[in-house]
Amino acid sequence: MTEVSAAEPLPYPVKAPSALRPAPQREGLREKCPVARVALPSGDEAALLSRYEGVRTALSDPCFSREGLMRPDAALAAAGNSGGVFDSPMGRTVNALGHDRWRRTVGRWFTAKRMAALRPDMEAMCDKLVDGLLEQGCPADLVAGLAFPLPVFVICRMLGVPEGDRDRFKNWSDIFLDTARFTREETQAAHAEFAAYMSGLIEGKRARPGDDLLSLLLAGAGGTGEPMAEDVLAATGQALFLAGHETTAGFISLMVARLLSDRRRWERLLRDPSLTRLAVEESLRCDPSGSNFGMLRHTHEDVELPGGLVRAGTTVVCGMAAADRDERAWEDADKMDLGRTPNPHLAFGAGAHSCLGRPLARTGMEAALSVLLRRLPTLDLAVGADQLRSHEGLLTAPLRELPVVW
Repeated sequence: MTEVSAAEPLPYPVKAPSALRPAPQREGLREKCPVARVALPSGDEAALLSRYEGVRTALSDPCFSREGLMRPDAALAAAGNSGGVFDSPMGRTVNALGHDRWRRTVGRWFTAKRMAALRPDMEAMCDKLVDGLLEQGCPADLVAGLAFPLPVFVICRMLGVPEGDRDRFKNWSDIFLDTARFTREETQAAHAEFAAYMSGLIEGKRARPGDDLLSLLLAGAGGTGEPMAEDVLAATGQALFLAGHETTAGFISLMVARLLSDRRRWERLLRDPSLTRLAVEESLRCDPSGSNFGMLRHTHEDVELPGGLVRAGTTVVCGMAAADRDERAWEDADKMDLGRTPNPHLAFGAGAHSCLGRPLARTGMEAALSVLLRRLPTLDLAVGADQLRSHEGLLTAPLRELPVVW
């Protein structure tokens, strides 16, 4: 068996040449060192997986666990931030309840039928945001004007958050997801502030319940018949907010940027809007959530993967961005094919811990793209594609801005 390379660990994440072009090291690692030693921003070492089969296995095989990330010897993504809600104080609260039980309870709300029922409201919000862009005139920033406010509106409405509090949610999101800018003390303070806010919000729902998700869970409408405890409700609010906000904003902006970077793609969708759903899936494959980092897992036993042996006690980084461009799994893997089907990408993970909010993200992306095609058919980039910039240090690598004209 071949063990993980003993060479000097590669600093990770690797820097991409531009927002829409993958880091060139990814292909080399995938071909020559698919289980590679990397040094994380925290200074800890981990094993980076970059082939589709290996990443899919690590995301779905119970030998690789999320729970193991709470062990003292597990690697942290960064000194001030473990790299996810799971290892936050609220994540530990969810785990104490039982992550599988939590997923079953909350997952009953995230049905395709319920998401479809939300779509008219999403499209109405998109139309309102496009009205604002038209009133402002071009050039305009599609991140600030649509990609960011849409998922904030959706997730805050889903949780029953007052409209005036949305800016506070954006600030908390930045702190929770940033691996470089904030200290451990700042991150812990943000978690405490969010917990206090959620406690107040939940008390308000207890006194005046509505038709939002928190009210339903508080009333025991999650399928168990038992009201969800307040600390778990607060943890649920944070987990769903991060899953449904920052990542979806990144999805939308990167999708539109990639479609416009070769405008023949946009024009194909104008001619055939029925391709919208497939275009969303292909955009997710090309720019998966965590494209700047990946998902962490911890293995409690030796596991042989394609390309290398991962020893027990190792934290692994599941490089979905590299895996979803693996020529072993995809024909013309580096080509964006709007008609690609089937498309079993790993943007939302795989297995029992795949992203709970994937129906919400998909519906939001489809709604945004449909409205933009209908309202702004002449939409185009205001700058060259190579001039687009990603946020440095964020686990999700969204665009800083997306300048557009029409």
